[in-house]
Amino acid sequence: MLGYLGPGFILSASIVGSGELIATTALGAKAGFVALWVILVSCLVKVFVQLEFGKHAIHSGETTFEALNQLPGPKFGKGNWATWLWLLMMVIKPLQVGGIIGGVGLILHILLPAVPVWLWVCLAAPAVSLMIFRGRYQFIERLSLAMIGAFALFTFICLLSVQFTPFAMTGHQIAEGLSFWHGIPVGVLGVAIAAFGITGVGGDEVMAYTYWLLEKGYALKTGPCDRSPEWNRRARGWIRVMYWDAFLSMLVYTFMTMAFYLLGASILHSQGLVPQANEMVTTLSRMYTDSLGVWAEICFLIGAFFVLFSTLFSALAGWTRLFSDAFGAVGWIDYRDERSRSKAIAFFAFFFPILWAVLFFFFKDPVFMVLVGGAITAAILLLVVVGAIHFRYRRLPDSLRPSWLYDLGFWISAISIVLLAILAVKTAIDSM
Repeated sequence: MLGYLGPGFILSASIVGSGELIATTALGAKAGFVALWVILVSCLVKVFVQLEFGKHAIHSGETTFEALNQLPGPKFGKGNWATWLWLLMMVIKPLQVGGIIGGVGLILHILLPAVPVWLWVCLAAPAVSLMIFRGRYQFIERLSLAMIGAFALFTFICLLSVQFTPFAMTGHQIAEGLSFWHGIPVGVLGVAIAAFGITGVGGDEVMAYTYWLLEKGYALKTGPCDRSPEWNRRARGWIRVMYWDAFLSMLVYTFMTMAFYLLGASILHSQGLVPQANEMVTTLSRMYTDSLGVWAEICFLIGAFFVLFSTLFSALAGWTRLFSDAFGAVGWIDYRDERSRSKAIAFFAFFFPILWAVLFFFFKDPVFMVLVGGAITAAILLLVVVGAIHFRYRRLPDSLRPSWLYDLGFWISAISIVLLAILAVKTAIDSM
């Protein structure tokens, strides 16, 4: 089992970046401790939807869009409504990763001021392309783990160190933040919605989880679904391994998310500092310099670089597969043909970093770009919920049906995501 853990940690490398380092601290800086429960709920409830996608991949062997393309509803050409809707929403989603590649450029510029931000961005784009261009699963998994491990440890040290500074957190503040009945200030409601969408497992990350399970060999080891007692035993065993993979990775990104939020609420909010535009990196670094001292700025910058670059790396790895698969679903390529799939992945490995860089040069505000992407991520989660319900009640073999306790968690997850969407629409209408 330990040897086959890993797919969830690739997601963690993607999650612990834009959501945790930027959106979460922005929410903490604006709202203080009162919205801590939003972050905790965001990390915990969405994992059941991820499990349903993973379970379907294991017992069916289908890729994400092979599965979603079978949802009931109208088709336009070879692709059904779900595939086309996802492609439409993903027109805006690149803004988020454009903000991340801009953050990488800002960090490197602070480390080496002689090189301008635009040049660092232009260097980062082909660098991540070359890493994914022929990157296989094992390389992606190992590098993802290495990049988030060291920064997680450093962040934990900072969280402890802040208690020995004037910004120390009290038990009352944390209890207030975990109290659901404390309202979120109206002025930060939009940031809270974006943070809910982008923290924890996002819609695109749930969809990418399928590929990592397939490439790790979960479905291959399970074998074709013949409903025999031997197949049922193998399927249940590999689903159990997947549960552990998702649960342990959830612990990692939940801890990191909570830590970033608490640092933002205790240090930045108390001083009225909010990360924004080109001052994002220097403002975020205050979480470390104010808790550990000036010397910690260099450590933060190096660590933040690896966190954001790991997001670029794992996001690009997932996007190359998602878009290639979606293009296969609508009939533009043959995703099951290894040569056709490899060519498509290689093309997207260079196309998207160039697009992300261009978007950053145009908008120039990483925080704004990441939050807009977070709102779209929340919308994609609605599509993911529809798919997960279909997988659970229409495609799951009877022999693999879970307990009532699992179903309870699943419906709490689904209802929470739907309520988020309603809240997002209401907030948009009220602001008009």
